[in-house]
Amino acid sequence: MAGVIVHEWLETHGGAEKVMEEIAKAFPDAPIHALWDDAPLRFEPHRVQETWLARTALRHRKDLALPLMPITWRNMGPAEADWILCSSHLFAHHARFSGGAREAPKLVYAYTPARYIWNPELDARGANPLVKAVSPIFRNLDRKRAAEAQSIAAISNFVRARIATSWHQDSRVIYPPVDVKLFADDSADGLTDAENEYLDKGVPKEFVLGASRFIPYKRLENVIDAGIALNQPVVIAGSGPQEQLLRRYALDQGGDVTFVIQPSLALLRELFRRALVFIFPPVEDFGIVPVEAMATGTPVIALDTGGAAETVLHGRTGALVNDFKNSSGVREAFLLSQDVQVADCKRRAFEFDTPVFTEALTNWVRDETGASSESQSARTTAAQSFAS
Repeated sequence: MAGVIVHEWLETHGGAEKVMEEIAKAFPDAPIHALWDDAPLRFEPHRVQETWLARTALRHRKDLALPLMPITWRNMGPAEADWILCSSHLFAHHARFSGGAREAPKLVYAYTPARYIWNPELDARGANPLVKAVSPIFRNLDRKRAAEAQSIAAISNFVRARIATSWHQDSRVIYPPVDVKLFADDSADGLTDAENEYLDKGVPKEFVLGASRFIPYKRLENVIDAGIALNQPVVIAGSGPQEQLLRRYALDQGGDVTFVIQPSLALLRELFRRALVFIFPPVEDFGIVPVEAMATGTPVIALDTGGAAETVLHGRTGALVNDFKNSSGVREAFLLSQDVQVADCKRRAFEFDTPVFTEALTNWVRDETGASSESQSARTTAAQSFAS
């Protein structure tokens, strides 16, 4: 059975793009439709089909393009397909084709209902005057289009609840893929001589770690606060527009903070391995980085809400806190995390490995449509080996 894959737009970097890669691998014969493709080397030539918006300057202004997206998705032109799989975090699930695909069952893999219009308090782009003006209309339309789906899969139970509230639809959960093996392999190194020297001389022997883009909602200042509460040095890895603000905050608070800017994958992996604990303050819909940390055997402290509360097992692979501003709670979580076993962390991480996602995805599509794929069943032997 032939299928079609729909994705909002393609970029060089991004969590949704990584998921999209695995979806595309699972169904290698399915063409991909996107509003525009800003990562032309990501997929084979001619596999991605763009819309008319790709030929305009609006491809570089998503906020201005937003009012035109629903009508663009509703007029996708002819396609021959027995099923449609929409990878959606905005309006991709609105897609409608003419031709043989017009009546094809539609499956929606939802990262979230569009925060722009449903939860503008979680997304600064929702404050755009144009977006605010059209949001009431788009909410009704978005709920109507979501009802067209034969089945919806959410990336977490956290998102599943949001789908129920926003779209009034039930959904199953298929957690997104994490390249666990990349972080779990203790033999992997790849560090340069300069990086080894930096680790020996520029990084504390013991530290708590935070790692993400330096942007407001990642709440990296909470990592600095936690280090102060624990009387432990802090390492902050990443980059972004808030770098100077975070440096000033660390200085003002008197924290012992080392910033590692734009670490390589090898350096980040080694920081995970050496950290006493990985601290993850944001509320994320899923949260890949805590799983990567657990894959190295490092425990995680995260909030008891959001996607990380579903991946981190309290008392087994780390600890969950209600509020990072509660110093005593952070200290209790840290003490609990230090009793965690490396094998338990790695075993848990492998429950979110890429083959697990691929099997769940292809089983879902097959069960709903009868489609097959090139994927193989997920294997658990790698995860089990860490239990011994």
